[in-house]
Amino acid sequence: MRKLSLAIIGLGLLWATAPAVAHHSFAAEFDASKEVTLKGTLTKLEWVNPHGWLHIDVKGPDGKVESWAVEAGGATALMRAGVRKTDFAMGVELTVQGFLAKNGTKTVAGREVKTADGRNFFIAGQQAGRGGQ
Repeated sequence: MRKLSLAIIGLGLLWATAPAVAHHSFAAEFDASKEVTLKGTLTKLEWVNPHGWLHIDVKGPDGKVESWAVEAGGATALMRAGVRKTDFAMGVELTVQGFLAKNGTKTVAGREVKTADGRNFFIAGQQAGRGGQ
């Protein structure tokens, strides 16, 4: 019985710390000196915590389409800032400003998103919104 109790407590602690392990700092993954602007079509939206994600297809200068992942603040923080999931329809054209990932992947810490109809949304997590400082 004691082993079962210890196992349950251990699993509970592991489960409780999972969100903290999944979270990371801006400076660990993104480069504040490498600002980028991307224009593309929204293909997927993940409205989750601790970070939301917008996935966009961007046409390069050579005409080749590349898929990019844009990290946003968490769903709760976005909603508090007045940004709603319904503000983004699949297939809509978006212009994203943010910072490139340090590891060279097609990943951006998003700061602002502008829709084709001129609406602007601040989507950054706290650090990305201040230029990673």
